[in-house]
Amino acid sequence: MIDPRSLTDPAFFSRMESLELRARSIVEGFLTGLHRSPFVGFSVEFASHREYVPGDDPRYINWKLFSRQRRLYVKEFDAETNMNLYILLDVSGSMECANTGRTKLHYGASLAAALAHLALKQRDAVGVTLFADGVLGHLAPRAKPHQLDEILRLIATTEARPQSEAARALQQSAELCRHRGMVVIISDLFDDIDAIVKGLEHLRFRNHEVVLFHLWDPWERDLPLDGNIRFHDLETGAELSTRVEGIRDAYRDAVAEWRQRIEVECRNRAIDRVELTTDDPLDQALLDYLVRRSRVL
Repeated sequence: MIDPRSLTDPAFFSRMESLELRARSIVEGFLTGLHRSPFVGFSVEFASHREYVPGDDPRYINWKLFSRQRRLYVKEFDAETNMNLYILLDVSGSMECANTGRTKLHYGASLAAALAHLALKQRDAVGVTLFADGVLGHLAPRAKPHQLDEILRLIATTEARPQSEAARALQQSAELCRHRGMVVIISDLFDDIDAIVKGLEHLRFRNHEVVLFHLWDPWERDLPLDGNIRFHDLETGAELSTRVEGIRDAYRDAVAEWRQRIEVECRNRAIDRVELTTDDPLDQALLDYLVRRSRVL
């Protein structure tokens, strides 16, 4: 499991605030693809109560409820949002790979937290779905004040599953993305390409805009090793010992071909694919993507 505190490092979110300011100077809003005019006013509707904590606005205290229960509660509201953002995070076993110190799962969870933080700051409704061989956890999109806390809690309490089944998982996820919006997939896509494509097509069929953050551990992609190495499959448990020099060129060729196939399949379906490695600084990677995105909108 992931410690939610590791996803909310103050220095990291300080960089996210800086990213938000830089983002505004590039394009109106970080996720602009489906937004309405930024000048449209917001309306709110009552969502729920929660217990009062110091610092809450006293205007939202429910005094009628206090008179009955003798405890202070404040009203929470859902804002009318610019759009729905659905974050689909892969938690299959291969995401536990950590040859350079940080797992793909932790990197992906940090990316999910950053995107949720930025979107909620501009009043988008954000939800998250965790998947492996199917949907393992789901939080429907909301724009309420504590949605980020609930997203982090869901991520932190979910353990990686050994197996992945992309087609089934993405199709199940698509059924949960009920209203048109932006779907962000965070995954290493370690599965059969034809199965992956079926899942992606299911999302596109529902008229969502789809963005794929394709994660790699640098060693997986480049195999910068020498000598006799034992390889361990995190999903099946299978092991293989071999001398790297004898397979490196063929391995790199196979990986390059696989990456190209994924890129072509995404391009043919108008899916924006962003390739990241776990040693890429996350805030800079997000800004680079934003700059590239703003140029094509």
